[in-house]
Amino acid sequence: MSGGHAHLDASNKKIALLIAIMALLLAIAETGGKSAQTDAINSNVEASNLWAFFQAKTIRMTTVRTAAEDMTITRDALTDEAAKAAMTRQIDTWQRTAQRWDSEPETREGRKELAARAVAAEAKRDKKYKAYHDFEIASAAFQIGIVLASATVITGALALAWLAGGLGIVGLGFMAIALFAPGTIHLF
Repeated sequence: MSGGHAHLDASNKKIALLIAIMALLLAIAETGGKSAQTDAINSNVEASNLWAFFQAKTIRMTTVRTAAEDMTITRDALTDEAAKAAMTRQIDTWQRTAQRWDSEPETREGRKELAARAVAAEAKRDKKYKAYHDFEIASAAFQIGIVLASATVITGALALAWLAGGLGIVGLGFMAIALFAPGTIHLF
């Protein structure tokens, strides 16, 4: 083998190794992105369910409060003390029920607790979507890097290999951002 072929074979082996490493990182980025996307969707469903439960509690609470207000007006117009007492007990029961539906810390199913849980689920969703987008950018960098490294083998232009390596570093950076600080860099 001549010296030129030996140098070309050594370079091609290094390029092949670069391609293999970037393909591995691409697979990891794609897996991370899919996982973040799935988590975001799950958190979105959770938030939607919590807001629906919140709305149901609000409707029930409003209905009971309205009934209590209506019965208060009716009660105040009566002269029969026994009927007034019975209505007062019912009004008190409805008011306690409405208060419980508004805030129920022990079960975390009062309106206030449901709203806080829904907001937390939305925050988790937003963070996971940001991570998903960061993983997508990392994947794109690795894919373009693989193409450029492959073109180096065909053309012999080592500048493409350096550019591919740079894109690999960019991809690693976005993977790190996705894992530790999603959405730090806003490209979209």
